[in-house]
Amino acid sequence: MVLRATRRGFLKQAAIAGAAAPLILTSKTRAESRRLRHAGIGVGGQRGGHDLGEIASHPSVDVVALCDVDENYLNAAAALHPNARLYRDWRVLLAEEADNIDSVNIATTNHMHAPISMTALRMGKHIYCEKPLTHSVYEARMLAVEAAKVPNVVTQMGVQTHSAAEYRNAVAIIQAGVVGPIKEVHSWDRVRFHYTGAFQDPPMERQPESGIEPPSTLDWDLWLGVAPARPYNDELYHIRMWRRWHDFGGGARGDMAGHMMDVVFDALELTAPEWLTSHRSPPFEDTYSPDNMCVHHFPETPYTAGGLDYWWHDTTTIDTTGWPVQEAELPGNGSMFIGEKGFVFVPHGGEPQVFPADDFRDASDRIAGGLERVPGRNHFHQFVDACLGTDTTTTPFSYAGNLTETVLLGNIANRFPGERLAWNVTDLSFPDKPEANPYLRRDYREGWKIDGLG
Repeated sequence: MVLRATRRGFLKQAAIAGAAAPLILTSKTRAESRRLRHAGIGVGGQRGGHDLGEIASHPSVDVVALCDVDENYLNAAAALHPNARLYRDWRVLLAEEADNIDSVNIATTNHMHAPISMTALRMGKHIYCEKPLTHSVYEARMLAVEAAKVPNVVTQMGVQTHSAAEYRNAVAIIQAGVVGPIKEVHSWDRVRFHYTGAFQDPPMERQPESGIEPPSTLDWDLWLGVAPARPYNDELYHIRMWRRWHDFGGGARGDMAGHMMDVVFDALELTAPEWLTSHRSPPFEDTYSPDNMCVHHFPETPYTAGGLDYWWHDTTTIDTTGWPVQEAELPGNGSMFIGEKGFVFVPHGGEPQVFPADDFRDASDRIAGGLERVPGRNHFHQFVDACLGTDTTTTPFSYAGNLTETVLLGNIANRFPGERLAWNVTDLSFPDKPEANPYLRRDYREGWKIDGLG
């Protein structure tokens, strides 16, 4: 295995990139050549391997570079893409492959999404980044602002359910007015309990002070990246449990709200909440609360009956009084739209169901007014085609940044349970709760600073 990881080369290339205007391979250029030279950053595990495989399955993609801090993951990906050049440090990959790649996909831990995306954006590289787009509210806003400066660069957030037929039909049903204007919405994730600090007994409230030597196949310093240094501890961080820690993930909400909130934002064209309140116990010192329930109040849109209360529930019970589907029947993930004339129930990844069924018998198959059922699309190939100039993406950073801000705001609200936190979307602040404002952004570790982020 050849690893290209010279820090001197990275620093030299970074200096050159900072002094020159970004080189953007336009969609027209790629359309003419019909090939997309792609690099995968974070290529292992359930998500990274899947994302890379889906993008690589497009007939016009050449995977030319791969990067992962875990040598086992890197070797597995290399076996599938034997012509790709291999890296452990994403900074080195972007510097040394600056003239050789057109696009990247990012499937790292949440805390590394923004620094990698911002660097690639400034280099003019097309980006497919997993959800949540960022780890902090401030990062989400800055990525959206930066992406707006380079309209020729294609961006897409990895919420593949956005393009699935089930979610697209749910959006069409809502926007066709099948159940009338929407008065209230509830979304939930009740199965990611291991993404909270309550998974152990007693609950894991803070990080261990001591650790063990990381395996030789893992570059622990690169894995930590912009996060504060801490000792390695087997099973607590890499590979999966990192989501429960404030420094790396977003708990159950940070993982799954991107999916459930996406269909709601899309269907109702939501912008930003005016205020939000958490009704559950606060998080632990270093890990997330086991039972966050948060209400967000949004201004009226063309599809709502006035201002909208939108409830998020994770790893907690749900009051389903008056609903056509009771709590015991609810799947682990889903959303319920409550309209003036009925309900639209959207199980995560399942067909939308309209109630009362007798009045709206055919609504899930043929939308009001005789509209045809909306077909699904390949979210990954949509990104590739957009890079080649033959399509556009549906979750660009302009949309994904806005959605991600609300996803992450709920975790901040949970730090102040029972309090109504007014949100100033323009100033990116809680004007009546200054104690909450420091949680909107974070400092990056020395040696990992990214201009404009941390």
